[in-house]
Amino acid sequence: MGLLAMLAPANPGGGYAPDFIPVHIGPCLAEIARQGVRVVVNAGGVNPHGCAAELARVAAEQGLSPRIAVVDGDDLMGRLGEFRAAGVRDMFSGAAFPAATVDSMNAYLGAFPIAAALARGAEIVITGRVVDSALVLGPLIHEFGWTPDAHDLLAAGTLAGHLLECGTQVTGGTFTDWRTVPAWNRIGYPIAECRADGSFVVTKAAGTGGLVSRGTVAEQLVYEVGDPQAYFVPDVSCDFSAVQLEEIGPDRVRVSGVRGRPPTASYKVCTIHRHSWRVSALQPIVGLEAAAKAERQAAALIERSRRLLAQAGLGDWSRTHVEVLGTEGTLGGAGAPPRRARGAAAHRAGARRPARGRDLHARAAQLDRLDVAGHRDRPGQPGGAGAGAVLVLVDKATVEAAVTIDGQRHAVSVPAAGDFDSARIERAAVPAPPPEAGPLVEVPLVGLAWARSGDKGNLFNVGVIARRAEFLPWIAAALTSAAVADWYRHDTDDGVPPRVERHALPGLHALNLVVHEALGGGITSSPRLDSVARARRSSCCASPSPSPLRSRPSWTRACSTSIPPAPTRGNPEPRLEAPRWTKPCLTCCAGCARSPPRAACWSAPRST
Repeated sequence: MGLLAMLAPANPGGGYAPDFIPVHIGPCLAEIARQGVRVVVNAGGVNPHGCAAELARVAAEQGLSPRIAVVDGDDLMGRLGEFRAAGVRDMFSGAAFPAATVDSMNAYLGAFPIAAALARGAEIVITGRVVDSALVLGPLIHEFGWTPDAHDLLAAGTLAGHLLECGTQVTGGTFTDWRTVPAWNRIGYPIAECRADGSFVVTKAAGTGGLVSRGTVAEQLVYEVGDPQAYFVPDVSCDFSAVQLEEIGPDRVRVSGVRGRPPTASYKVCTIHRHSWRVSALQPIVGLEAAAKAERQAAALIERSRRLLAQAGLGDWSRTHVEVLGTEGTLGGAGAPPRRARGAAAHRAGARRPARGRDLHARAAQLDRLDVAGHRDRPGQPGGAGAGAVLVLVDKATVEAAVTIDGQRHAVSVPAAGDFDSARIERAAVPAPPPEAGPLVEVPLVGLAWARSGDKGNLFNVGVIARRAEFLPWIAAALTSAAVADWYRHDTDDGVPPRVERHALPGLHALNLVVHEALGGGITSSPRLDSVARARRSSCCASPSPSPLRSRPSWTRACSTSIPPAPTRGNPEPRLEAPRWTKPCLTCCAGCARSPPRAACWSAPRST
């Protein structure tokens, strides 16, 4: 939203997703009309009415006239002074409301305004800011007549939306066992087959690539979730801890066990503001000892730019950050440097050096010098304005959602009295290993679990799902809050272990780990290469986990016959088959703690 707001002045009438009309819906309008498909989309950005007007114009050129509705009320820029005067603070960090230039300020609306638009006969609904899952929950409310007090049903519809909102990520696009996912080059988008009782099945279109399995669905379920027993959306408070996943056929997973509680009385409001300029440089460093050379070169360029800024009478960088590509430096495990360094690319690496200056002149000064200092390697690239995000809460009663259709604006009544009570939650327990487990060995966590991670502001979560239920106690024994904090301490600005929350999801045989203050300020201001925390699950998967000898997973070193052949012109993506099994390699399994394997060298585990 902040990016769309910043770009809007350069494009009068813009401010919405620029590719929505020419790429996604425009070419399909005739077929949408022929089949009677109704479309709900949150592409309106900060100008949903402008988006609707342009879509109507494009449709008219094709001889079509779909009924288009706009859902708005989320834009709170007119209340900016009110929020500043009230001294509201960020709901996570406690940071003060920004005094700097604010580009956007939007409440996350829910699904009932979308349902209201459909009830008025809308064929295409365009929204501003709504929670992503509302795009699915809204049509379900309309179709099945769900009411605001049907909390279990609303929670089930929310989960369906949550699983679909990231597209092919639930059909294997980000699966831990990526080698087992066929035909990535034509991966299918997910479908949820929903019923009035709240049950649904996740699947995909026949003949498409990808995979729908318990593992792929479980990974998406835990994605960007904080407390799984208090997952808040405007219409309901969801409890995902008892969700069950059942594979009922090829690429078909039934989802059940979702519970709902009353919602809160607040909307979350995201405020995007400008606070600095950023610059980044990507410089190839090749040859012997490339990783060490890259570290030294990065340090030299930072010191050189600091000297130039000082000579110009400009302030120092507010933050600098270096990541060496081609190594495992971003993998984690602060307590075990040799583990991170083992994968260093000795012959090829690069350095990424984002930094933020206090004004445009500081950025320009560094950019002008980087080409020379970089010995004619790729020069620095401007990263644009550094944006900050502040998340606050606002009473629902003070926000009016509305639907505009056929030129008429209609206010939508949304229940504003929240009855959520955290004291009613019966917390799920984390299982402990049995007291008599026998001898133990250490294996990489990826042998026992799937994992998925994602960002939420300046924190991230890692959901860890046991491949088999009996593995969960051992996973929990390894992933204590203290151990996880130590593993991710390299992600904090000062190297101090971050605060970690640990939640249990017994229905999935999973844990959810929430790591606070560990993304360098969040996606809009973070200097990290992985500013959205997608790779944090890989770090977690590399961590060691104990396993009892009698139920040890057996690892098999991949041989040439189990590696898919290289793509060819006639076969652009050969079918990826599951790894072949050979006899257990007990020596390798026991040696994992001393010498963790590279991901490409190991197959998936099986129980023995």
